[in-house]
Amino acid sequence: MSLISNFRPGGKHGVPEDASHDPLGLLVAGLSRLAQTDLLDKVGLRKQAEQVVNTVTRSGFRTVTNASRTFKKVGSRSKPGVRAPKAAPSGVFDLTPSEDEQMLVDLVSEFAEEVLRPAAADADAACTAPQEVLDQSKEIGLPILGLPEELGGVAEERSAMAGTLVAEALARGDMGLAVATLAPGSVATAIGLWGTEAQQQTYLPSFTGEDVPAAALALNEPTVLFDVFAPAATATKEGDGYVLRGTKSLVARGTDAELFVVGASLDGRPTLFLVESSTEGLSLESDPAMGVRAATMTKLLLDGAKVPADAVLGETDGTTYAECVRLSRLAWCALAVGTGQAVLDYVTPYVKEREAFGEPIAHRQSVAFMVANIAIELQAMRLLTHRAASRAAAGKDFSKQVALARKACTDRGMQIGNDGVQLLGGHGFVKEHPVERWYRDLRAIGIMEGTVLV
Repeated sequence: MSLISNFRPGGKHGVPEDASHDPLGLLVAGLSRLAQTDLLDKVGLRKQAEQVVNTVTRSGFRTVTNASRTFKKVGSRSKPGVRAPKAAPSGVFDLTPSEDEQMLVDLVSEFAEEVLRPAAADADAACTAPQEVLDQSKEIGLPILGLPEELGGVAEERSAMAGTLVAEALARGDMGLAVATLAPGSVATAIGLWGTEAQQQTYLPSFTGEDVPAAALALNEPTVLFDVFAPAATATKEGDGYVLRGTKSLVARGTDAELFVVGASLDGRPTLFLVESSTEGLSLESDPAMGVRAATMTKLLLDGAKVPADAVLGETDGTTYAECVRLSRLAWCALAVGTGQAVLDYVTPYVKEREAFGEPIAHRQSVAFMVANIAIELQAMRLLTHRAASRAAAGKDFSKQVALARKACTDRGMQIGNDGVQLLGGHGFVKEHPVERWYRDLRAIGIMEGTVLV
């Protein structure tokens, strides 16, 4: 059955059906209906009304964020959590997906083609992912992809390879929407990888249930020459907890996130902290970017945000943080490969059909060679990325492999985006064709740290 048939659209006038139970929803819905009439123009109040809608929506997000669910602390703080077993080594350099992985890729590819691709342009313009897209991403199991079965997930073993394949398939639909749909599962995966028994029992049931919370991995910072391994955000031991100070940038879906994994420097070593959105001293502001706009990028402001002692995720010696960075870079490499594949799939038929001087432009050597180069570089990016993912899944050191993959995906990914625009000529510059959006998205690969991981 087609994935698109599973959509559950909103209520009348595009308002969510449960808005009748939400005062903010009623107010916004009423103002939206009023805006569709010409009454505001007659009385000269349209501009003021639009400002009210924007202001109410922004303040409402803050209210919802600060009044998010309460995660009840359970389990032992000192007892280690459940870990997925490492992937069994095959002894052969074979990156062919297993039967289960291929079935998963086929499902996600259909979702990307039928759901993400049609919604991408509007989501990019609105800087937000449609709620129906986010809901359907939960239905196909994206939030629990990286969790072992013992924790309510679907992974029988370490799933870095499966996560990489899924990220690549999603990005062929749209990178921004891929990031938006992968962000909650990235936090769940992080807790599954490094969380204690108490952290897993406190937070993961929400991700494996029907009401999956939005969540975000916050490592990026808005500083010149930012070094992800030396965050400027700090954590200071005070009393029975820690106080966080600093700013994290390019945080996906921060306005509706209920849980953050935040990177900060503790005693000079980078450390991860679990921070609930209701934490006092935490605030958010919009942080729109050139690309990946559908992920609703925000800044996370930490002004003396106090978290308990058991908010530390993993080790405090920097090893957990370093692994998190590498797994995040691996995810961004996969997103680059998927978006690059989308460019190749689009320009190949275009240059065969577009005619100039009485023949298809594909007959020109300069055009044919450029398309061939995209295919060559893309395959190199894919092999480097999959090699790093296979080592990560097997529990081997993959720092060198992911560094090579990131370098290739950063440099060649931007070149693929640029060549895609060039091959379309003037059409590559206008929004009628999606290549200009893919070009903007691909420039994020060398900048983004955190946000998603596999």
